[in-house]
Amino acid sequence: MVVLAFRAKKPGSRLRMCMACTTLKTIVPVYSQIEATICGIWLGTSPPFLNKESHSERGVIIIECNKGSITAYYCVLGYMGLLVLVSFIVAFLARSLPDTFTEAKFVTFSMLVFCSDWISFLPTHHSTKGKAKVALEIFSILASSATLCTFIFICKCYVILLRPEKNVEGCLKKR
Repeated sequence: MVVLAFRAKKPGSRLRMCMACTTLKTIVPVYSQIEATICGIWLGTSPPFLNKESHSERGVIIIECNKGSITAYYCVLGYMGLLVLVSFIVAFLARSLPDTFTEAKFVTFSMLVFCSDWISFLPTHHSTKGKAKVALEIFSILASSATLCTFIFICKCYVILLRPEKNVEGCLKKR
């Protein structure tokens, strides 16, 4: 929204009409509804189910989740990837905004690491079987979450705890 606000202030910008209050308030609900619809179709047509897998380890039965419809699974995964890509592009465009309004440089870098984590996850996930698949999923979720938290919040903690002189109103207005 910050990027749109700065671009809409330029003279002759077409974004002024798009910046209506109702337009901005509908972005998140519309995209959430699209994702809920895709997931609803997936769960309505071919939901995931439990699968007993006994071929990977001798004498051990592993209970795992079968995705059901592979097409629906990849539609959901692709849509979430599209949302991540759009978020990365918006963060990349917001890098040039003043630091007073946004920490877009940190968000851009954290989104880049987040995307690379999940891009490396996909081929590894498809080639892994058994117990290691669950560990891989947990590791990918924890690594991407830790990356986002680290690059966004550690920078704020640095300014608040170690450089409090930069966290005053006068310093923010100078920028």
